[in-house]
Amino acid sequence: QVQLVESGGGLAHTGESLRLSCAASGSIFSINAMGWYRQAPGNQRELVAFVTSSDRTNYADSVKGRFTISRDNAKKSVYLQMNSLKPEDTAIYYCYADVQVYAVTAFGRYWGQGTQVTVSS
Repeated sequence: QVQLVESGGGLAHTGESLRLSCAASGSIFSINAMGWYRQAPGNQRELVAFVTSSDRTNYADSVKGRFTISRDNAKKSVYLQMNSLKPEDTAIYYCYADVQVYAVTAFGRYWGQGTQVTVSS
């Protein structure tokens, strides 16, 4: 069993910053990519950013230059530093990890429970 626990969401004003954290635990042999999606009311879930096991990163165009994703492999954790927040960043943010439970199994994607980020103007 693999669990992902998120923290760090909350309320911010336009231009402020928030930092999200997500820690994986449980039966983990290895982790490939880790990342963040978000879903605003009435919208589909969209990819915000991800980081691979070799630290290659990718960002949605809407957050480039404002958000920074990082990971700590020893802690099995991924972080999202969100700067210059805008009201359109308001959403529930979900972390994920592509986890290999045993050396002989395929990678599976596991999700966190979601954390609310609200940005007021």
